[in-house]
This record gives sequence, C-alpha cells and structure tokens, in this order.
Amino acid sequence: MAAMDMENNGDNSDHQIKWKFQGNKDLNAASISVRGILNMLVDNLDKSDQRPCIMLGRGDPTEFPSFRTTPLAVDAVTDALRSFNFNSYAPTVGVLQGRRAIAKYLSEDLSYQLLEEDVYLTSGCTQSIEIIISVLARPGANILLPRPGYPQYEARAAYEKLEVRHFDLVPEKDWEVDLDSVEALADENTAAIVIINPSNPCGSVFKYQHLKKIAETARRLGILVIADEVYGHLVVGSNPFVPMGEFASLVPVVTLGSISKRWIVPGWRLGWVVTNDPTAILRKTGIVESIKNCLNITSDTPTFIQAAVPQILEKTNDEFFSKIIYIMRQAVEVLYETVAAIPCLTCPVKPEGSMAVMVKLNLPLLEDIVDDLDFCLKLAKEESIIFLPGVAVGLKNWVRITFAAELVSLEDALGRLKAFCQRHAKK
Repeated sequence: MAAMDMENNGDNSDHQIKWKFQGNKDLNAASISVRGILNMLVDNLDKSDQRPCIMLGRGDPTEFPSFRTTPLAVDAVTDALRSFNFNSYAPTVGVLQGRRAIAKYLSEDLSYQLLEEDVYLTSGCTQSIEIIISVLARPGANILLPRPGYPQYEARAAYEKLEVRHFDLVPEKDWEVDLDSVEALADENTAAIVIINPSNPCGSVFKYQHLKKIAETARRLGILVIADEVYGHLVVGSNPFVPMGEFASLVPVVTLGSISKRWIVPGWRLGWVVTNDPTAILRKTGIVESIKNCLNITSDTPTFIQAAVPQILEKTNDEFFSKIIYIMRQAVEVLYETVAAIPCLTCPVKPEGSMAVMVKLNLPLLEDIVDDLDFCLKLAKEESIIFLPGVAVGLKNWVRITFAAELVSLEDALGRLKAFCQRHAKK
C-alpha cells in the first residue's frame, strides 16, 4: 500500500512540475541534410519491387565492387593496430607522423613546402567544416557560399549563427564562380569565401586562371579563402586539378580535405584542415590559435587511422587511382549521352571531376511532377532509383546524380530513368 501511495504521489507531482528543458530549435533548423533527404527517399521505396535499389544520390560508391580501397590501405591500418602503439588518445592537433605525411602529400602539387605544423587532423572533412565555421563565427560576421553547394556549410553556419550569403555558379560557363556577385555580396563583415573544387555537386574542375581570379578577388576584399578539396585529383576530364593553396602568396587559404573519396574510405573518417599561409596572415589574425583551441574541445579521429596515414599515402600506387578514374570516365560518357537523349532532362556541362553532376529538370515536359523533390520521390517509388533533389544543394528543380558507380548498375539505373521519364512525359 505504501509503495502504491508513493507511486500515486509521484504521478500527481509530475503534473505540478514545470519542466525547464526543451529541444534546441536552432539545431533542428540547422539539421536539414543530404542524409535526411536520402533517408526520406529510401523510406518511399516500393518494398514489393524485386529489383535492387540503385543509390545514385550520395558520394559513397563503396557498395559497388569496383570501388574498393587498395589492400595497401587496409594493411596500413592493420599494421598500426597490431603495433599496439596507437591505442591511446591522439594529440589534439593529430599524430605527428600523420600530419607530416599529409604535408608532404599536399606539397607535391604546390610550388612551396607545407610543414607538419600547417596540418591539423580531423574526423573526416565534415569536422573540418565544423571547425573552420566555428573559428569564423564572430558576432555580425558573414560567409560567402556557392550555390549550388554542399549543405553542411549552411547547416553549421546556421547552428553557429554565422550569416550566409550565396554567390552563383554559372552552368553556361562550366559552373564557374560569378565573381561580380561575389564582389556585390561582400562587405566589411565578410570573413571568407568557400570554393569547392572539384565541385560537389556540379562535377566541374576550375581552370588555373579562374582560380587565380578568385584569389585576386578575395585579396581585394580582404577575406579568407576556404578551399574544400575533398575530391582533389578525382578528375575525369581535360582540366587538371590545381589546389587553391597555389595562390596562398596572394591570399591566405585554408584547405579542407580527407582520404574519404580518393581512397574510397568515407567510413574511416580521416580528414584535415591545412593552413596555406606563407605570409603568416592567419597567425597574425588569430585564425591558427582559434583552430587549435577548437580542436581542444572536439573529438578526434581514431589514433590508429591517423597512424596509418603515412603508409596509405606513400605506398598506394598509381594503378589503383588510374583504375578508379577509368571506371568513372566510362560512367560519365554513358550518363552524359543517355541524359542528352531524354527530352525532359538537360545536363549543361559534361562533368570533369568529383563524383556527381547536376541535371536540370524541364518540368513543362512532364505530367504529375511538381518539382525536383516530387520527381525524386516518385522515381524512388516507381523505379527504385535514388537521386538527390537539387533543393538539397540549393538549386531547385535540378537533381544531383552520382556517376561513381558500377557501369552495369549505372546503365540499369539510366534505363529505368528513361522509362520513368517516358511514362510521365506530357502527351
């Protein structure tokens, strides 16, 4: 009886308590993500469809047999684990030999040498984005982001209350930056401009002269360049990859990258923040100190993965990279030619790099399709294909299609896409 009375009293008292906690609405608003939209599309699949679902909506081709990392990378991780030397917490800035190896690796494409103290290891490029946005998020500041772009920047900026201003990438000019819009957007509170090259989601690779113009524009404006080069060297066209750090004598550059894409290991979560700062501007303005302080209060990538980096970078042979590029070049040709033959789709530029391309929907040629999200939902339900709606990357009524896929699977997906578009074409 006493226990029952206590339980009743507890129930009664709960109604009298005014709970003082609730969910963070700012975080909820900032959490719109590629993952969230893809999960919604997957939930819309027709479970009775016996065909395999073909995922062409994310930059993770690891489910396709041809996109496997090199055994040398696996051996590097195994060796680090079996040494028993890397079971401890890592230094907050990263394991020394890992930082040194990445400095050497990135310097191969530069006209100067990076040092290990220029490199900070992170838990994938996502954490690199979080760190640099946190570092720049002073009251009243704003940041310039590309449209279309990668939504993680917007999400983190919203969470940090850093104002976002979008400049356009122009499809008719190979998705180059509209530099006039950059100059019009910037003011005395602008901290930085983000450049994603090779481009996610556009599939473009900027030419040397265009990158130089971006650097010159940033210098005039007195702002930092954040170079997202997570798809560095994944080039399938004629334009070579040029790192933004090559222009660091003109403007300070913070490079973000990872081994996720080039080595096909997104789940290993090893990325970096690199300060390209030959004139020490980033040190004088406190950016370097802020990066270190931010790392002091964040989590680290696993120590043994950091320790494996030197072996991964030094021992991977060119044959591995060439095989991946060869498969993607074939895929690009098939994708571009197939899309060109479908009236309701337009691909303005054949992709030059990264793993994805933007394709425009010609909605007046389609029946019962309201917008890009509706297109992707119905495509998932009717054909078991997942594309990413363009609204997720800032460009409504476009779709992002990943071409890093097994050729047979890509051809299957494109056949289904063609049937879908014919079925929904206006009569």
